[in-house]
Amino acid sequence: MKRILFVHAHPDDAEFLASGTLAMLARAGHEVIIATMTSGDCGSVQYGPDEIARIRKGEAERAAAVIGARHEWLGFSDLAIFVDDRSRREVTAALRRLRPDIVMTASPVDYHCDHEATSKLVTDACFGCSAPNYAAPGGWAAMEAIPHLYYCDPAEGIDRDGRQILPEFVVDVGSWMDVKRRMLEEHASQRHWLAQQHGMDDYIETMVAWCRSRGALAGLEFGEGFRQYGGHAYPRTPLLQELLGDVVRRL
Repeated sequence: MKRILFVHAHPDDAEFLASGTLAMLARAGHEVIIATMTSGDCGSVQYGPDEIARIRKGEAERAAAVIGARHEWLGFSDLAIFVDDRSRREVTAALRRLRPDIVMTASPVDYHCDHEATSKLVTDACFGCSAPNYAAPGGWAAMEAIPHLYYCDPAEGIDRDGRQILPEFVVDVGSWMDVKRRMLEEHASQRHWLAQQHGMDDYIETMVAWCRSRGALAGLEFGEGFRQYGGHAYPRTPLLQELLGDVVRRL
């Protein structure tokens, strides 16, 4: 069995973009960890940062528990994820501590600066985590190898200018939409935030629409899209695709 680490910027990003796939992996007996860079401390007009962070961490923990996963907060704050030396070493330390076989993270191109910074930091930390001379907090031993790395879709499947970002493969999550709904429903504070900040009061319907659009790319009713990162020295064997089996549709 494998350990899968999903790292994205905020509580609820996993539920929108990858929770069907994570649910399948957890059901198959793999260990799933959902990590968020931030605690969601800016995601409210009702509560101060400490209170909304407490609320959102609780929501993230309950959502992860729906599929038998656990939630980790990596210690960053909203709109304060920067690609710098300290942050890269912090994320490297998290990888060394959690020691995943597969890492799934944000798209390098997305609408939100936190998403894009998360993608860059995680990508670089995957490289650094196996370099013994690259010092990181906590004193954790370097990993034996670079983990397999995958990017999930950007929000709405588009970049900042509205251009479509196509996945490499789509996972059929048609049988897992009820689980995705249950997980996303745990993030009740986000409904209030999205309604007031984004003019969205249909966050469940939005998630369903995104999955429908990705599924359509592969002739499926609902899907979640991913790209494997195969840069120099990163693993290129299709480990995640093999674990998922016949629910994977290559484009």
